[in-house]
Amino acid sequence: MNIQLTNKRILITGGAGFIGSNLSEVLLEKGNTVICLDNLATGRKENIAHFLSNPNYTFIEGDIRNLTDCHQSVKNVDYVLHQAALGSVPRSIKDPITSNDVNVSGFLNMLVASRDAGVKRFIYAASSSTYGDSESLPKVEETIGKPLSPYAITKYVNELYADVFSKTYGLETIGLRYFNVFGRKQDPNGAYAAVIPKFVSQFMAGESPIINGDGEYSRDFTYIDNVIQANILCMLTENKEAINTVYNVAFGERNTLNDLITYLKESLSEFDPKIKDIQVAYGPNRVGDIPHSLASIDKAKNLLNYSPQYSLKKGLEEAIKWYWNNL
Repeated sequence: MNIQLTNKRILITGGAGFIGSNLSEVLLEKGNTVICLDNLATGRKENIAHFLSNPNYTFIEGDIRNLTDCHQSVKNVDYVLHQAALGSVPRSIKDPITSNDVNVSGFLNMLVASRDAGVKRFIYAASSSTYGDSESLPKVEETIGKPLSPYAITKYVNELYADVFSKTYGLETIGLRYFNVFGRKQDPNGAYAAVIPKFVSQFMAGESPIINGDGEYSRDFTYIDNVIQANILCMLTENKEAINTVYNVAFGERNTLNDLITYLKESLSEFDPKIKDIQVAYGPNRVGDIPHSLASIDKAKNLLNYSPQYSLKKGLEEAIKWYWNNL
């Protein structure tokens, strides 16, 4: 990724998680100072172990629900990349209170700390779940529906708070509505594992993945390097129209879960030919799931010069190499 951004001091909340640790790696390679704030609830120490000896890297084990931790981590920082959250629609349905504590109260703490520290810009992970029950495709930033889960409510509230903070206090904010991000370091384990690493690990173990529904639900799967590009562009932009708003971050292509299975089998059978013969099973649809998702990425292209390089197929080729060697 040859976008130049160097000698900046950047706080990444949730920096030991899947997206945060990938952001850390690229930003350190570019010669920036990275501070990571993570409580290791869903983040993993092994994601960041190889950064700990880097003099430009600081790990703070703390919690965004604790305002003191937020103030400490944001000192003298140029940019905040706020990735810390409790993801997962099913998790929020099971325990809406904790999801709200982290995703809303924790987010507000980080906004307050960033405002007080005078950071240049606050860039945060928003979510495609904000589109809710809106059936229009592709998803355009200005048209959303009603939220379908507690998680979706929390991520929409983030956008509302960010907008108010930019208008009221002059804090520059940009929200990135991520669409089904996947790639290296994404955890295949646990009750709330994302679909791609979960299916990969099941195929590798010779097990049949269970698809929710008939497999014709579709998603705009987004490889991690597209997400990293978007975050860097948000830090660099000097375009006044490009700040204090939200963007879809996706590839702009729709694939069904059945398509996904086909691509996974193709890529994995290069490592183990038996995988192509594994049958998948089909189960009931999952509560709170939207049937179809496809992003319009025109706004990010026009205002940020976003240019995603990885389709689902190309991203899977990269991700599966990593999974094969690391799972």
